[in-house]
Amino acid sequence: MADATSAGATPLLPGLLDDIVICEILDKDRASPFLLQHVAQLDERDCGLVACCDGLLLISHNMNRKDACSSIYNPATRQYAPIPALCDSKVRCSVLGMYRHHPTGEYRILVYGKNKETAYRHEEEICFYDDACYIFALGSVQPLRNIGCPPDVEQLLLHREATTAVMFRGNLHWHIDQNETESNMIVVFDTTAESFRQMHAPVVPVFRNVPAYADLFDMDGVLGMLSCDEAADTIDIWVLQDYESEVWTFKCKIEVPVIEIKALCGQYDDCWYAVVMHVDGELLVLVQYAEWLLQIDMDGKFVATFHRHSLNLTKLQLKQTLVPHTFFLTLE
Repeated sequence: MADATSAGATPLLPGLLDDIVICEILDKDRASPFLLQHVAQLDERDCGLVACCDGLLLISHNMNRKDACSSIYNPATRQYAPIPALCDSKVRCSVLGMYRHHPTGEYRILVYGKNKETAYRHEEEICFYDDACYIFALGSVQPLRNIGCPPDVEQLLLHREATTAVMFRGNLHWHIDQNETESNMIVVFDTTAESFRQMHAPVVPVFRNVPAYADLFDMDGVLGMLSCDEAADTIDIWVLQDYESEVWTFKCKIEVPVIEIKALCGQYDDCWYAVVMHVDGELLVLVQYAEWLLQIDMDGKFVATFHRHSLNLTKLQLKQTLVPHTFFLTLE
């Protein structure tokens, strides 16, 4: 999916403006791979899509402000509600992921927050912060539940703005970049036990003391990892053949046609961003360059291109569902 500035589309949520549109991209049954479907429209520019689970979109508002807040939306049923618990001024929250807690059937949100405690000394307000991870169950009347900040999650917290969770085997996975002297790692959140652990990831190339960008994706029941080497204009694909033993195998290398991309887009920036996903038995490679979104095949050839102002590609995949959720009534 992608966030993009609207071109005057009709708002899908009553009362909301059409400044930002979250669009579903790529439906293989359509004639055009970049025929967009408007999914949701919001009323501010400082907002974005932060998580997706079972057809539910978690949206953050006022992302870079102290009054940041979140809302939940099902585009198929058009159910929408703010989440007051994540708007509590006492806890400044950054969303880490959303998941279904199978023992209870609840949809829960994992956040990292600064618990703000206030004291007064000589009429001066003094704030104390307790960094921790919290869990909130949608529809619950209970406050955020503090699960602490275990050592396994410290690296995740340092990179929480740059990585998005992948749901695999029912658990949340994040790839964490470290420096060139350390092995890369994966942080896993067990959504049943609601605890963290670590896994090993392949070591990615280092260029000018900066590791190549790497990320995870679900490859039809196998955990995959992509590594983007901007210096060599390539994408390496790895697969986790044995999950329990953490055995990774190199699958392939994809040449990114950066020279052709720059010529097509009329831009000469060196930065590009890639997302890889598994669709209908095939690897789908999307590259964002400036305000262009390009699909390339495994041979590095163009399949399709799309241009839109203020485009922001995400790796989140929306699987729409008509199943109604009672927690919307509680949140309202």
